[in-house]
Amino acid sequence: MACNRSDVPIESDLSEKFRRLVEVGLALTSERNVPVLLGRILLEARRFTCAEAGTLYLVTPDGKLQFSVVQNDRLGHSEVLVGNDSRPITIEVLPTSIAGRVTATGMALNIPDVYALPDSCGFQFDSSFDLKTGFHSQSMLVVPMKTPEGGIVGVIQLINVRHPGAEEVTAFPKEHEELVLCLASQAAVALSNANLTRDLQLAYSEAIKRLARAAEFRDQDTGEHIERVSQYAAAIAEALEFPPADVSKILLASTLHDIGKLAIPDSILLKPGKLTDEEYAKMKLHPKLGADILAGSENPMLHLAAEIAISHHEKWDGSGYPRGLKGDEIPLAGQICAVADVFDALSSVRCYKKAMSLEEASEFLRKETGRHFSPRVVDAFFGVMDKISMIHSRFSA
Repeated sequence: MACNRSDVPIESDLSEKFRRLVEVGLALTSERNVPVLLGRILLEARRFTCAEAGTLYLVTPDGKLQFSVVQNDRLGHSEVLVGNDSRPITIEVLPTSIAGRVTATGMALNIPDVYALPDSCGFQFDSSFDLKTGFHSQSMLVVPMKTPEGGIVGVIQLINVRHPGAEEVTAFPKEHEELVLCLASQAAVALSNANLTRDLQLAYSEAIKRLARAAEFRDQDTGEHIERVSQYAAAIAEALEFPPADVSKILLASTLHDIGKLAIPDSILLKPGKLTDEEYAKMKLHPKLGADILAGSENPMLHLAAEIAISHHEKWDGSGYPRGLKGDEIPLAGQICAVADVFDALSSVRCYKKAMSLEEASEFLRKETGRHFSPRVVDAFFGVMDKISMIHSRFSA
């Protein structure tokens, strides 16, 4: 939403805008989702200035500018480019371009008419976007996103001040420079904090996955088994309409479903032939052992992982282990992982068997629905069979 829309209040009083600036700054520092944060930064900058369009660039590790957010009310377009699957669009930091000049100097530019820039200024406006879309850029305010240490992490480019009901574009007032510079500084700190949180989460996820692989490698399986089971489980959770945050938790927590195998002796875990009854009884301890390894943490993801570890060998009819749970006594995450784990075991090569085809493994799930597996979960599995096939192909050893 921009200032020229009826559902956005007009904040003409400067003191009120500074009050709003404090509120926005607090809101930005609490946001940890980087794509959401970037979209919010540009949106709030446009609200303060009544800019009808804008672009937010991030400085990449190799010193280029990456198009990260574009918003244009005139064209009805808004897109966050960070975090999607498309290839990043980057440009060189050239002092002859407007955004490049701001990045290189760390100084804001407030231009009344980008088409009237004199040659003597040393930089020019790139009109290719206007020519391609029919949009007409005129006034422009471009400010650096600068950290307290002086590093520039991005650039906010605001285009065309257009007040409600007005057709003519005006220049950005001088006081808007100070407001947007303050906002940009707050945004830089918020972005740095969000990136730090993201990096910590990535490191945490990597540690969890490596711990899970330690169990799988002892069992002579490959890390692809972990990836497939977790991806299958996440696909099923999506089909069951789990919220995105819960799907992410399932994706990570399910990697630890067999962590209890770390406590199973090699003489049993690595035995190539059929296990004796006594050996099989010890093997069946791994769900409980896994839950014991993961127990005691206040982390919600590890709590979920412990739940999956102890319940993924339970069966819908109550004949599973270790607790003999029946039906919906089995946690839903355990029901999901049971389907994912068995399907992957059947459709993968093991040292003691050949792989079933996907059709054969799917037929087994159908036959065991209501006995081994939850009917609801199996239905969800077949509802995303195209995705299941893609996962199997992508992570095949």
